[in-house]
Amino acid sequence: MIARDIRVFEPMGENKNFVIFAVLSLAILMGYQMLYLGPKYEEQQRLEALARSQNQDTSPVLTPDQITALAEANAPTIESSENTISEVSYQSAGFVTFENEAIAGSIALKGARFDNLSLLNHQVSLDSDKNVRLLRGPNDPNSYRVRFGWSVGGKAEGFYPGPNTVWTADQTTLTPNSPVTLSWDNGQNVTYLMRIEMDERFMFSVRQTIMNNSGEALIVAPFGRIQRRGTPDTDGLYILHEGAIGVVNGELFEEKYNELEEDGPVEAPSTGGWMGITDKFWMTALIPDQQTPLKTASMNYRFNGAKTYRAEYLQDAQIVAAGSSSETTNRLYAGAKIVEAIDDYAEQYDIALFDRAIDWGYFWFLTKPIFAAVHFFFELTGNFGVAILLMTVVLKLILFPLANKSYVSMSHMKTAQPKIKALQERYGDDRAKMQQEMMALYKKEGINPMAGCLPLIPQMFIFFALYKVLYVTIEMRHQPFFGWIQDLSAADPLTPVNLFGLIPWDPPSFIAVGVLPILMGLSMWLQQKLNPQTSMDPTQQKVMAMLPLIFTFVMAQFSAGLVLYWTWNNILSIAQQW
Repeated sequence: MIARDIRVFEPMGENKNFVIFAVLSLAILMGYQMLYLGPKYEEQQRLEALARSQNQDTSPVLTPDQITALAEANAPTIESSENTISEVSYQSAGFVTFENEAIAGSIALKGARFDNLSLLNHQVSLDSDKNVRLLRGPNDPNSYRVRFGWSVGGKAEGFYPGPNTVWTADQTTLTPNSPVTLSWDNGQNVTYLMRIEMDERFMFSVRQTIMNNSGEALIVAPFGRIQRRGTPDTDGLYILHEGAIGVVNGELFEEKYNELEEDGPVEAPSTGGWMGITDKFWMTALIPDQQTPLKTASMNYRFNGAKTYRAEYLQDAQIVAAGSSSETTNRLYAGAKIVEAIDDYAEQYDIALFDRAIDWGYFWFLTKPIFAAVHFFFELTGNFGVAILLMTVVLKLILFPLANKSYVSMSHMKTAQPKIKALQERYGDDRAKMQQEMMALYKKEGINPMAGCLPLIPQMFIFFALYKVLYVTIEMRHQPFFGWIQDLSAADPLTPVNLFGLIPWDPPSFIAVGVLPILMGLSMWLQQKLNPQTSMDPTQQKVMAMLPLIFTFVMAQFSAGLVLYWTWNNILSIAQQW
């Protein structure tokens, strides 16, 4: 009985040891699962969830290690080969040509660069049939080009497309009705696509897609870059901005070329916004998706054997999980700064402050309405000169009460001139007494000494605003009036100095006074004669008498449209004052 019990007990002892072993093994397995495999699986699930959310146009929150990996990888920078592309390989890679009613050019398949763009409706000069060329290839001394791409964290060039990558196009011609898709496979199961569309004017849309079949998650940041080599000729006037321009976090930045060199880059994170390079009448601008955060929006200067100016952005990082894809759509504006086009794009794509691409100045609240009025009358008449004349009439009507009050006061002063002269003779040696008696006379006769200056204040603001309109808006460029005035944005070319062109001699600009400035000087002189003589001393009177002649020479250098306004305004003032 005991022996049986013992036989029964011995197997039970082995089972107890087995149970203990099984419990310990299960604890180890559970601990391994909970403490190692579980967190690792959760991290993988989190990365895939982030990738899926990124494909739904939401931005993942990156870990510090992932951000560091991106920062240490290939953020958009000037590649050493950017300015050293061989002509043979560049040309042999081929191009995609594009054209609409406003622009024509090409996209180089080597680097997928927008590197050639001409403006079909704008010529270099009034007597030239050569179109203005905006973008130029990398082998041009004044190279000016645009490229979109990707920065891939932790990967070297060759894994992602670089400046020397040769792309494949599904067709060779891009039109508003026929988009083009560029593709490149890196040989490591990652495919990059760029679907490029263009509209009827100056806007390109670039949809960048990355298809990741590499078997690992990728950290990707799309970017865009405008790069211009050499400092272009500018007007050098503070009245107009030329150089880098952009809106970062809702704030407008304008950096002239020399300011970028001397003061350093403008760089900041942003959401949306835009950045580009502007000339007087032309501009290129990158317009990233307005809802997408940007890790960096930048306008900067580099020296790589030549002065180079850039405007660029780097979007926040995206995690593209293995077996998934990601896409983003960004835009490029390249063309003339036509007010209607700029305003339409600003509204269509909700681009913050895009209208400021045109330098309306500090008095934009006057400049823009004046332009709108001139453009309205232009659409009615078909002539910008006539539009300026009609706009001037409207402004005179608006200012009529103020001007009329001034002219009434000046008329009273003219009537009171004998009494004023008598006071000057009686109290000539007692300045204080004379001033006292003069003020009493002014009060009695209803004279406001400052009334003559009141109309000048709004007129000076209007003059400056109109000057901006004529100077910065391309709508006025090469627009004719009548007769010899074929460009209202340029100075009057007809001058008596060379007998109105009969003598084959181009006089220096400072003496080449045109017919229109002479008429303006005469109208100014006549207006002075209608004004009453004030109590100025003889020296001041001589200076005032010289002003019409001085302004004739000064205004001779201004645009004919501005001189036309000033002359017509004087004539209307003379009629009203008379």
